[in-house]
Amino acid sequence: MNILITGGTGLIGRQLTGLLLKKGYQVSYLSRKKETVPGVKVFGWNLETGFIEPEALKDIDYIIHLAGAGIADKRWTDKRKQEIVDSRVKPIVLLKKKLQEQNIPIKAFISASGISYYGTDTGETILDEYSPLGNDFLSMCCKLWEEETRNFTPAARTVSIRTGMVLSADGGALPKMMLPVKWGVGSAIGSGQQWFSWIHINDICQLYLQSIENETMQGPYNAVAPNPARNEELIETAAKVLNRPLWTPNVPSFALKLFLGELSKALLGGNFIKNKRMAEELSFRYQYPDLRSALEDLLK
Repeated sequence: MNILITGGTGLIGRQLTGLLLKKGYQVSYLSRKKETVPGVKVFGWNLETGFIEPEALKDIDYIIHLAGAGIADKRWTDKRKQEIVDSRVKPIVLLKKKLQEQNIPIKAFISASGISYYGTDTGETILDEYSPLGNDFLSMCCKLWEEETRNFTPAARTVSIRTGMVLSADGGALPKMMLPVKWGVGSAIGSGQQWFSWIHINDICQLYLQSIENETMQGPYNAVAPNPARNEELIETAAKVLNRPLWTPNVPSFALKLFLGELSKALLGGNFIKNKRMAEELSFRYQYPDLRSALEDLLK
């Protein structure tokens, strides 16, 4: 089977590629830069001009869409927020157009999404895939993202992976969050009581693999571990795993708001997300269902 990935050089894409190659799949990337990736064919594309190398779509069975500008990479100006939306939605529109023009059928289109679909800060409310859409910027971004995914093509199965915070030793938020802990000055953010719905990098890659191989999967799935933790618990557990002290007070909310503006809402907020559909419909086994085992694997 041939799998085309957008955002293949990102955090999830790199690990997922290794898993797919090991399972015998042929993998190719769409990339703005033609770079060499062992075992992978890399094809060029340009969203601004609407260009995709014609050979990129030849004999493709599945498309996995992981591309998207980093949520926390820059301060949220109006321009940056539009970039965040466009980087997720425009690739889907372009891929759909090119497949239709070339009359190429695929088996499934599988796209990332986010648990921010439900809102950036939902407090103590327990949410699952049947919970309503939130009403902030990231919710609207996920809504547009998923609408384009769902309408990709009537002939193909479509899946949206609503992703929590991915824990990995090789990138993402965890290494940055752990630096102060390693130095012995780690602390929770804001109240520290906000919920933190997370998933180990190995587990989310296994979920993407299952979304390819399980033809019954359709629609949204919450990619989160079964046991969310509070922000304070994350820092305390990491300190224990690393055998480091916690001496400093929590990072005050006003400081984050001052330096990050609207982006601070994504860091100060929290969601308690359950993976109801995964638990009820899929025979999915987590390698790392609890925070302690995940951090021991990644930090040691």
